[in-house]
Amino acid sequence: MTPRLRTIALATAAAAIAAPLVATAPAQATSTVPRTGFEQTNGARWTSQSEEQRLLAAVDKASDRVAVSTIGTTKQNRPVQLVRIGAHRTANTVLLICSQHGNEPSGREACLTEIRDLAYARDPATQRFLSRTTLLVVPTANPDGRAADTRGNSDGIDVNRDHLALETAEARAMAAVIRDRKPDVIYDLHEYGATPQYYDKDLFDLWPRNLNTDARVHDEAETLSEGYVRPAANGSGYSTGTYGIWTDPVTGDPIKQTAGDGQERILRNMSGVKHALGLLIESRVDPGTPAEEADESLNNRRRRDSQLAALGGLFSFTGERLGRIEVATSAARAAGFRDTGPIYVGGADNDPAEPADTIQDPPCGYRLTQAQYAEFKDELDLHGITVRKSGSGAYVPLRQSARALVALLLDSRAPYHVTEGEPDTSC
Repeated sequence: MTPRLRTIALATAAAAIAAPLVATAPAQATSTVPRTGFEQTNGARWTSQSEEQRLLAAVDKASDRVAVSTIGTTKQNRPVQLVRIGAHRTANTVLLICSQHGNEPSGREACLTEIRDLAYARDPATQRFLSRTTLLVVPTANPDGRAADTRGNSDGIDVNRDHLALETAEARAMAAVIRDRKPDVIYDLHEYGATPQYYDKDLFDLWPRNLNTDARVHDEAETLSEGYVRPAANGSGYSTGTYGIWTDPVTGDPIKQTAGDGQERILRNMSGVKHALGLLIESRVDPGTPAEEADESLNNRRRRDSQLAALGGLFSFTGERLGRIEVATSAARAAGFRDTGPIYVGGADNDPAEPADTIQDPPCGYRLTQAQYAEFKDELDLHGITVRKSGSGAYVPLRQSARALVALLLDSRAPYHVTEGEPDTSC
C-alpha cells in the first residue's frame, strides 16, 4: 500500500485525522494504473480534458466499484460527468463538486486523484468505507471554463451564482443529481487569491450560513469544518481559517467580512437549504514561500495536496459520524412537511435577519399563472419541488420538504426570486 492509500485507510477508520495525505504516486506502481497529466508532469501543468476522459474511462472499465455517467452537456458540447464510487445505495452519500470556477483547477486535480486511488484500493478499511458511503464526484463542474481557464462558463456566467435560477447547463446538471441522489454532504472545492497578512491561509472553508438551513444540518456542517477538515489539514502542515473573514495579523481577531454571506444562489448555501451538510473549501493560489515562488510546479502541488489533506478529514467525518449525519439530514428533510416557522430572505448565521428579511407568517403556498408555470416548470422540477395543477396554472404548496426554497424562488421579497407567485393565505 502506498503512503497515500495508507492515509485513506487510516482516515476511513477514523484513527488518524491529522495523518499526512500527500498524493505523489498512483495507487499501485503498475503500468495498468492510469495517472493524471498533473502527476505525469509532477505538477508542471494541469490535467487536460482528454487526459481526464482517458483516466475516467480506464477506472470505469477496471473497477466494478466505479461507474461514470454523463449528466449534462455544456454549450460547447463538453460533457458534465458524474463518477459514482461505492454501492448504489448506502447509509450515507457524499457529493464532491470540483472546479465550478474553471480557473481554479487544484480541486479538480484532487478529485481525479481521489477517484483513481479509491477505484484501485484493495485495503479492508477503504472497502468498508465504500460499503457504507457512496461517493459521488463531479470532477469538472465547469468544463468550458476549465478549457478556457476562466471563472465563468462559456457564456461568462458564474455557475456558483446559479444554483437557484438554474440558467446554466452546468448548474442544472448538479441540481438534478442533488434532487435524485439526495446527498447528505455536498463538498465544494475552490481556490482563492490571498491578501497577505490579513487573508492568507493555505486553506479556507465555510459551512452554509443561510438561515433556512436546519440547525442540526448547520451544526454538523460546522463540526465537519472545525472538528475534522481543519485538523486534518493542520496535521499535514497546512494553515486554515474561515472563508471570507479578514483577521488581524497580530491578534488573530476578525477585522471584516469580505465574502461568505448567506445568499441562497451559492452552492454552499443551497446545500443547506436542500438539507445537506454543505462545505466550501478554498486553497490559496498564490505562492506561500520563496521556493513556491521560484517553482510553479511546487506551488501547484501544494495547492492540490492541501485539498487532498482536507478530503482526509471529510472521510474521517463520514466514518465517525455516520449516524449523526443521517439523523440530521433526515430530520431536516421531514421538517418542511410541518409547515411551521418563519422563512428568511436575508441574514446569515453571523448576521441576524432584520424584520424585512423575515417572512414571519408565510402563506400556504403560491399560485402561478399558466405563463409562469410554462416558463419555470423545468426549474421547479430540477429543484424537486412538488407542484399541483390548478386551473390553467399551477399551485406550489409550502407544506413540502423544500418549504423554504419555494419561497426563495417565488416570493417577491426574496432577493433572487425567479418569478412572483401570488401568495395563497387561505389555509
